[in-house]
Amino acid sequence: MSTRRTLAALVATIAAAGLLAGCGSGDAATADTVAPKGAKGTGINLGPDQQRIREQKVDAIAAKLPAAVRGRGTLTVGVATGSVPPLSFYATDDKTPIGVELDIATLVADTLGVQAKFQPVSWENLFVGLDSGKFDAVFSNVTVTEERKEKYDFATYRKDQLAFETKKGAGWKVNGPQDVAGKTIAVSSGTNQEKILLDWSAQDVRAGRKPVNVKYYQTATDYYLALQSGRIDAYLGPNPSAAYHAASAGQTEIAGTYSGGGAGLQGEIAATTKKGSGLVEAYAAALDHVIQDGSYAKVLARWGLSGEAVAHSEINPPGLPKPTS
Repeated sequence: MSTRRTLAALVATIAAAGLLAGCGSGDAATADTVAPKGAKGTGINLGPDQQRIREQKVDAIAAKLPAAVRGRGTLTVGVATGSVPPLSFYATDDKTPIGVELDIATLVADTLGVQAKFQPVSWENLFVGLDSGKFDAVFSNVTVTEERKEKYDFATYRKDQLAFETKKGAGWKVNGPQDVAGKTIAVSSGTNQEKILLDWSAQDVRAGRKPVNVKYYQTATDYYLALQSGRIDAYLGPNPSAAYHAASAGQTEIAGTYSGGGAGLQGEIAATTKKGSGLVEAYAAALDHVIQDGSYAKVLARWGLSGEAVAHSEINPPGLPKPTS
């Protein structure tokens, strides 16, 4: 299912349920936001006019930008068109990219005194754009890995979290392998969350508990239909999309979160730039500024991702290890 069709289905579900929640305005004092189709109501703003939370230029931080970037006054930012709400996706006009990644990038650009110019592309073309110099940065749910650090510089801004999403009212919490023993859990094939789930299942077997019954489906719609019908106990996927779905549809809840890096490492999502571009220090300083002044927290709260907040931005921290052959 395409991102645009996913959004259309999501909007229809939300509109029917009347369950939108959160602040979609740049004015933190008002809870009256623009809902889909231009209707007034308390809700997440999915329209093209995002009324984003904005920042003021900080001269000392802007001075960290290379002169060429300061001179042109723009920051070209790559975002993935294949993401799902609330990361980067299309507004109700089916053409304007919106989401938490664009909101955070806007705060950074504002602080640096430049205008963010967003370029939606496919996931693989994010890195092609960085390699070619087309993009100054990528803000698109990119996890820091040791392999990627060989080619790119990173300034972190969110925790990389996975989430177990269950039917609302299930009364089940997940804190470790023992909590999934004997449960039927869906996961996407070939993902890091699949690796973690299979590892937990193996731990359960070694401890004399039942293994996890792992299920695979083709689309998010299939996962959620299976969850509502009771064919699975939970879906393990990226926390941003799970948290957004739980908050907007009102039929599910988060039973537990876990680092995308596994037990030994907290995964980190980061602003990504070509290695040696001279930009990463400016991004980290701008991120630290918006974290400290509270605008960053408002953006995360707007999209239901406060649990992924970081205390400060780190440059090139330890990343997920390289895959073993």
